[in-house]
Amino acid sequence: MLLRLAVRLIVLAVIIGVVARIVPGIHVHGSFVWLLWIALIFSLVNLILGPIFRLISLPFMIVTLGLILLVVNAALLGITAALTTHLTVAGFGAAVLGGLLIAVFSWLAELVLPIRRRGKHRHMAETG
Repeated sequence: MLLRLAVRLIVLAVIIGVVARIVPGIHVHGSFVWLLWIALIFSLVNLILGPIFRLISLPFMIVTLGLILLVVNAALLGITAALTTHLTVAGFGAAVLGGLLIAVFSWLAELVLPIRRRGKHRHMAETG
């Protein structure tokens, strides 16, 4: 389990680094170690505040057919940038695009890499 968390953190750090290179207005200051730190902070912000923001935005999610999640992801990225001096997000547009790309790249990584546990029944079927 600890290895899976470490791999997820490394993958998220790489994704944030790629997004920082692609999106103008998002900058990472420092080496890969700081990318890991940013990924850890982003994970904690997403773990703690993500469900709260999604619950609060539920009525808007229905009205906007889920597009409000772009704003939620942008807010989580902005909060992460506010909590560390090694990530800079310059503006709402950069935060929205960065949040979208992090979500898409994370989803693609979940498809390609076996980072997440798929469920007890599937694991049991594969092993025996």
